[in-house]
Amino acid sequence: RRRHTRYWRDWSSDVCSSDLTALYRTEHFNAAHRLLCGEWDEHKNKEVFGKCFSPNFHGHNYKLTVGLKGIPDEKTGYLADTKWLSALIQRQIIEYMDHRNLNLDVEEFSKINPTVENIARVIYERLRPFIDTQIDLKIELYETERNRAEYPATW
Repeated sequence: RRRHTRYWRDWSSDVCSSDLTALYRTEHFNAAHRLLCGEWDEHKNKEVFGKCFSPNFHGHNYKLTVGLKGIPDEKTGYLADTKWLSALIQRQIIEYMDHRNLNLDVEEFSKINPTVENIARVIYERLRPFIDTQIDLKIELYETERNRAEYPATW
């Protein structure tokens, strides 16, 4: 596993923006969660989170799109091998979150609320160490057809 320290915003100005390419891989997973703030009483949690505060949890069919942006390799033409990217997402995200109760089964959510925003950030943090930092990473996570989060919010 290679770690890098350079990000897109640090690249020199001699990189032509027309050389940039974006690559996307979409996957799906199902998970349950419950939104709550442990510091609040039941009334306040119901007021803020409504049905999402259900003591029996509730589930979503998440649609995850992982976006990469950078300059493709001159020899292969790849920004990333899509088979490798799919396997990475399967190993780091799908196997970790699919058919799980996020509150109870996913370590990161023992300390933070499993909102779609926080889930997108956790996915980013689980993938970022495996992707060359000369390549930008963006996560788009649909919780429903009408609700989605992006992390980071801007490229």
